[in-house]
Amino acid sequence: MNISKEDQDRITKAIRAAEAKTSGEIVCVLAQTSTQATALPVFIAAVVALALPWLFTAFTAMTVFRILSLQIVVFLALLMLFCLPRVRVALMPRRARRAAAYRLAMEQFVGRGLARNNSQSGILIFVSLAEHYARIVAGTAISARVPQSRWQEAVDALVAHTRNGRIAEGFITAIEMCGEELAKHFPHTTVDRNELPDRIYLI
Repeated sequence: MNISKEDQDRITKAIRAAEAKTSGEIVCVLAQTSTQATALPVFIAAVVALALPWLFTAFTAMTVFRILSLQIVVFLALLMLFCLPRVRVALMPRRARRAAAYRLAMEQFVGRGLARNNSQSGILIFVSLAEHYARIVAGTAISARVPQSRWQEAVDALVAHTRNGRIAEGFITAIEMCGEELAKHFPHTTVDRNELPDRIYLI
């Protein structure tokens, strides 16, 4: 699922509008997947391919050469299938998928500079499409002042839009909701400066 340049520009405008009212920072990240390549697809494809000769010799009269040729073809076909991001993710237990997405969200929070935000009022709005995962990570200062239920409301709105294919609308709604909380607790001052780029990162 892709997001157009026009939608990226709309998200940038929403971030700028929200940050105009606060000293806090908002960063958005959209990941295609959080799951790194593993040996699991190779293992499953190999097990299936190794089992095939036993089935063919037991139930068919194929030659050894043909059986071995089919074994190689099946192994390569399954390997290509299982290495597709969505298939690879589907092979993983749900807990492992969520753990991978959570880990990437926290890495992005640090990597995008939000952990270094002077007032600790930075917010990351994170979505990982393949894992169907969304999370809002807030700096320690704003997190201490806003109940988790409020962040969950923003996540729920984000997920509802994303599930219907309206990724940009989901991010914009979450940006507006997070911006309201930031403006309440960390209002804009004349000495504020924009520390981080106003954009959505596609990874």
